[in-house]
Parts: sequence; C-alpha cells; structure tokens
Amino acid sequence: MQFHDRRHAGRELAARLRIQQEKGALAHPVVLALPRGGVVVAREVADALEAPLDVLVARRIGAPSQEEVGVGALAGDDPPLFDEEALGRLGLSEDDLAEAVARERAEARRREELYRQGRPAPELRGRTVIVVDDGLATGATARAALRRVRRQEPEQVVLAVPVCSPEAAGLLRGEADDILCLYRPGAFMAVSQWYESFEQLTDEDVSEALRDR
Repeated sequence: MQFHDRRHAGRELAARLRIQQEKGALAHPVVLALPRGGVVVAREVADALEAPLDVLVARRIGAPSQEEVGVGALAGDDPPLFDEEALGRLGLSEDDLAEAVARERAEARRREELYRQGRPAPELRGRTVIVVDDGLATGATARAALRRVRRQEPEQVVLAVPVCSPEAAGLLRGEADDILCLYRPGAFMAVSQWYESFEQLTDEDVSEALRDR
C-alpha cells in the first residue's frame, strides 16, 4: 500500500473517521495536526468531519553532537519525555540535554505563534480530540503531543495516521483512547517510503493549509 501524497492519505483517513462519526463515536470533534507534514493530512480530515483544525507542535530532542539521534520529545510547556534506554546507552543525563530542550521549546513556541497568527488555542475540555500526523516512525513526538492533550481533559483522544511502524503502535498503546492507523507494515524504515510524493513542507505550506479554518 502506498499513498500518492499527503492529501490522498488524508482523504483515505477521513473516510474511515467519517464512518465513525456517522455512528456517533466522534462527538464534538476538533482536529489537531502535528506540523509540518501532518497539517496537510489533517486538513482533509477536518474538512470531511466539518471540524475545527489547529496545530499541536511537538519537537524531537536530539542528542548533543548527534542531533539525528532522538533521545526524547516535548510539546508546549510540558516536561520533556526522555527515552531512558537511549540516555543510558549514550551515557547522558537529563541535565546534559538542558540546552537542546531549551532550543526545541523555543522553536515550538515560534511555530505555534507563526501558524496561529494570534488565534487562541482551541478549548479541548469535553471534546473529541483527533491528533493527526502523516505517519509515525518511532512515535516519540506523538506521545509527547498526546500527553499534552490529555492534560486538557478532553472527552476522548483519537490518534489518526495513514501509516505507522509496529514500534510506534506499541509505544502509543494506552496513550490514546483509539489509534487509527490505516497501514502497519512489518518492514518499516521511514514514513516517506509509503508515499509516492513526500516533499518537504515549509512554514508557508502549513499556513496555507490552515488558512480559512
């Protein structure tokens, strides 16, 4: 199974969620996208469900001098979530990551301010919150995002993605009330391999997808 692009993946995801909505399982939904890639997917979902669309910025925390190696993630002002096994393997402590945490938190705030353009964050209490991304490889940033949502006391939390690795699905079990993943391939190397077109998105692409929402 391969999606043509993020919009195609979003339509496929929306069709499945629309069935649940028609059964009354998604009362008062609000869609939160993990930028950048998740926003294009989420726009299709929000349009189909006639639901508000907003962003939920989560950032991966990389190891010092090895930023490509993820050792944690954060969302908003919540405490960062660290991969204790990775820290132990690399001989790192949480204090060693203070600079990386500050940098990623600042970038998360920058993106939220840019994408919202002065709009307040949506009220999540008592609503069905559907968190959307274009795919999950490790699930670390999604876990931070879901915990951020939980603290705002929604009625229900649904994680919806076109494709995810078995590792991510296992990590996130219990973090959401429901996980909708259209495709869970056993051999998973990267999210991009499940898309024919997987171009890098810019801040302007995100802003365009959020426009008029």
